[in-house]
Amino acid sequence: MTQVFRLPDLGEGLTEAEIVEWHVAAGDEVGVDQEVVTVETAKAAVSVPCPYAGTVARVHAEAGQVLPVGEPLITIGEPDGSEGAPSGATGGAGATGGAGATGGAGGGAGAGGEQYREEEQAGARPSGGPAPGGQGEDQPERPLIGYGAGEGPARRTGGRRRRGRTTTPPTAPTTPPSAANGSPTTPPSAANGSPSTPPSAANGSPTTPPSAANGGRAVRVISPLVRRLAHEHGVDLTTVTPGPTGVVRRADLEAYLATRDAGDQQRNAPAADPVPPAGRDGSDTRIPIQGVQRLMVERLSTSRREIPDATTWVDVDATRLMKAKDALKAARPDAGIGVLPLLARIAVAGLQAYPALNSSVDTEAGEIVHHGAVNLGFAAQSPRGLVVPVVHDADAMTTSELAAALRELTVKARDGKVSPAELTGGTFTLNNYGVFGVDGSTPIINHPEAAMLGVGRIVDKPWVHRGKVRVRKVTQLSFSFDHRVCDGGTAGGFLRFVADCVEQPAALLADL
Repeated sequence: MTQVFRLPDLGEGLTEAEIVEWHVAAGDEVGVDQEVVTVETAKAAVSVPCPYAGTVARVHAEAGQVLPVGEPLITIGEPDGSEGAPSGATGGAGATGGAGATGGAGGGAGAGGEQYREEEQAGARPSGGPAPGGQGEDQPERPLIGYGAGEGPARRTGGRRRRGRTTTPPTAPTTPPSAANGSPTTPPSAANGSPSTPPSAANGSPTTPPSAANGGRAVRVISPLVRRLAHEHGVDLTTVTPGPTGVVRRADLEAYLATRDAGDQQRNAPAADPVPPAGRDGSDTRIPIQGVQRLMVERLSTSRREIPDATTWVDVDATRLMKAKDALKAARPDAGIGVLPLLARIAVAGLQAYPALNSSVDTEAGEIVHHGAVNLGFAAQSPRGLVVPVVHDADAMTTSELAAALRELTVKARDGKVSPAELTGGTFTLNNYGVFGVDGSTPIINHPEAAMLGVGRIVDKPWVHRGKVRVRKVTQLSFSFDHRVCDGGTAGGFLRFVADCVEQPAALLADL
């Protein structure tokens, strides 16, 4: 019996996801709740567990492919490839008469399976043992097990790993099914862990290269074609730089080969006729838009297409704000209150004074939605590019609590561990681009929000203070807003409120 596991609803209104990395391949055995694929949505990268146990009969999508919710991801058959056999059967008694002991391997050792294993440069050795109880194909698909918006557990390391990665060495791709189990007919060079097993095939041996150790997890390669090409050209895939998703694709391998061949030609060429460095011959370079970059392109394009935005800005004297930061650091060193938490506190106070800017436009309903809570997003760098974590209910937090939440989410973003729930639901975004050493910007609103506040670097500049030119700490505030939710008077009032609080932080005490 087989079950088709389809791309589940990942929540948060997401309708599609991009395949980043497969953790299993055709012929592998999986257990219930084992993570089989990593997908990337508009919110985050998520490892998806499979609710079925059995043998992978088919993988329906390639890395880099975008699938709508509900499309088939993977087909699971009976464990050990003995589809339709009773649970616990180890022989090959088929459902239709007379299959011998070797017949049970037929479900997974056909021409297609052998070709796949040859391309993967590895054999297949089933783990044996009884098959876990599966669901019949007439039963409804089980809900996604173990899935949640949190970080979730680490990828499973116990149980069945990829069969084609840890047993038979690349020199024996044509090993018959009877030999793949380590039977007496298996040549010594193909036996798992035998003295003659080459280091590249020894399971977990100290000399095992990263591309073969631990089920191939050290190098992220999905396509059998990539592995075959790497084998033909003698390339160690751990030395190939992957694309933006972290997966080594054919284009990455070809770029590596081109660079390597150019280097070989340069080394072998006469000194008087050197080969020009790769990439400087005037040829175009095409980089696929995928992963986070694709999602960013779509979101920013939607923002520019749908939101009639306008931008206003003002220079402010932040000298007193910096003094307040230093005073808080001395009084409460454990709180970790820096410039960003203070700016966040001021922005939240501004939104409470001008609630029209804490809103979004529902074009389908023809309504402007004023949000009851301030969910403050802030731009942060991560291994996946620029992300916008969200501090939910920021208006209900103290400055110390706000600082702690910002610090926690910043660390998660840098480690690539921000969950989908922590990247969604924002109602306003604060962008501190001053960390990049720039003074001003015209921020693009984070759709579907209605406004974004940008802050430039705080630097010493001449400033007229109390009738005299002084050197003060000056910064520029840029404010982009959706002109559908308010006019320039409201936007200017908010920006002036924020500027006054930056120049006079004590003014916030009046409303506390």
